[in-house]
Amino acid sequence: MKKKLDFSQPLMVLAPLAGYTDLPFRTVVKKFGADLTISEMISSNALVYKSEKTLKMIEKSPSEDPYFVQIAGNKPELVRDAVLLLNDIEGIDGIDLNCGCPAPKVFNHGSGSNLLGDLNKLEEILSTVKKYSKKQYTSAKVRLGVNEKIPVEIGKVVESCGVDFVSVHGRTRAGKYKAPVDYDAIKAMKEAVSIPVIANGDIKDFAKAKEVLEYTKANGVMIGRGAIGKPWVFYQLKHGIEDISEEKKKEIILEHYDAVIKFHGEHGAIMFRKLLHSYSKGYQGANEFRDVINRISDIKIMRDMIENFF
Repeated sequence: MKKKLDFSQPLMVLAPLAGYTDLPFRTVVKKFGADLTISEMISSNALVYKSEKTLKMIEKSPSEDPYFVQIAGNKPELVRDAVLLLNDIEGIDGIDLNCGCPAPKVFNHGSGSNLLGDLNKLEEILSTVKKYSKKQYTSAKVRLGVNEKIPVEIGKVVESCGVDFVSVHGRTRAGKYKAPVDYDAIKAMKEAVSIPVIANGDIKDFAKAKEVLEYTKANGVMIGRGAIGKPWVFYQLKHGIEDISEEKKKEIILEHYDAVIKFHGEHGAIMFRKLLHSYSKGYQGANEFRDVINRISDIKIMRDMIENFF
């Protein structure tokens, strides 16, 4: 079976972001240059109980190839059941275990970055995914630790579970999204393991991605918040271009809007408001534009507003 991920070139990966990386957004990012897309974080519980909302969250677009589903969990038997369920779903190429989410409700549940505080537990859960998964790839998304940075220890434990690669966000759980990203720690993890390492954290644009790859010698970059409002960052990276025309941006924004409406229906117009807040950043008249769209829920009027503004 041909491997779908080629690590001979740096991999461009869209990070899973709750509330943002739904099917429409992933489709747009994929079209403009991402090598790999990953679902929003899925709770193993919700998956095992076949919550309808959760099953909709793992649907993928035909263009998403390869495509991973990211799961979170802290009980081996639930994680096993979630993996067995995913095994039966076509079109998923890999399962990624979330060991990095700093959100209190995930952390207090014992999942996400909580696992970094108990590396035996992390090893047990990740080995469970690896053992039961029939997908081509297994990976893990980690941070540098809970309060203190232990990138090398984490890297070695993850590698020992037999995963194909690890993505590392260069902050601790305590650092949330505010502390400076420690690219030295990412570099240290990269040097300590023989599996590919994907660098993540504050990679906002073309120049930063280049700099991080150069410095950490990572096998790719994972971009999350940097792609919100700027999904063309993948297009820039793919084509090695610094500049992108306003026309191209508009095309991407409209394409994203149409995809959201197609997937989420009427409610999509309301959901798209927060995305337009990001897209309009830095444009003249952005504040007035936001005020107006915050009151619009009609699909067609919203699309006209986007056409005219951008």
